Amino acid sequence: MERSENVFYEEVANLPDIEEFAYGKVEGSKTSTELVLKKTSNTVEPPAHWEEVLEGIRKMRSSEDAPVDSMGCEKAGSLLPPKERRFAVLVSSLLSSQTKDHVTHGAVQRLSEKGLLDADAIIKTDEASLASLIYPVGFYTRKSQYMKKIANICLEKYGGDIPRSLDGLLSLPGMGPKMAHLVMNVAWDDVQGICVDTHVHRISNRLGWVSKPGTGKKTSSPEQTRISLEKWLPKDEWVPINPLLVGFGQTVCTPVRPRCGVCSINELCPSAFKEASSPGSRAKKSGARIKKQ
Repeated sequence: MERSENVFYEEVANLPDIEEFAYGKVEGSKTSTELVLKKTSNTVEPPAHWEEVLEGIRKMRSSEDAPVDSMGCEKAGSLLPPKERRFAVLVSSLLSSQTKDHVTHGAVQRLSEKGLLDADAIIKTDEASLASLIYPVGFYTRKSQYMKKIANICLEKYGGDIPRSLDGLLSLPGMGPKMAHLVMNVAWDDVQGICVDTHVHRISNRLGWVSKPGTGKKTSSPEQTRISLEKWLPKDEWVPINPLLVGFGQTVCTPVRPRCGVCSINELCPSAFKEASSPGSRAKKSGARIKKQ
């Protein structure tokens, strides 16, 4: 930890395969009631061929070989008792922002080894020690501060457990809608919304599944994407859509040079081969053109 934290922040910001996170509340600290009202008003027609596209992605993801499949936030504390596991999922979700899955997973393991996936233990540990253990997750110093504050709130208000409502989770320091929905889904098995990270946001736009209301233009934030998706995607898909698209984004529909040439749904994707692609993808595309001629 000898490098300046500002330099580390700049390096993290330039990584393409990360989760977005804004310190501070999203869009004016909306409560869950406001979010529900926003998502339930005006349903829209589902995009064409969405079921075929989703099934194609499922087949490509059947091997479960993406980082999210073994190191995602929902795996945190899987062997712990329910109360402890909920807190572990909350901590893992906080650490995951601006951080790749394997880095988050390593940090959670180190905390677990020290018995620090527990609110009472975190309260008794100084911030510098926490920061050292979770480094090099993005914003590790600030997240160590948030861990202490969250642990204190959870002890004072919830007996060491975590909030059971979306409002309660959103009121915690450093928690935004993406993380809150993930925690609600995994920790409480209470599905109130889709967990939309940068992968889900990017891929939904590439597929033409989402748009800004009344404009037809791409959504500009994960929260806009969540609201747009929830207007047509069946609720039984709200939980599985996140790990499905995250893994797809980590292995095939990558942020830079998406592997359109090996994607089985490229004929149904309006963005196929339109972004900077790898030499293999360009060769595949050229070969397909020659074959058609």
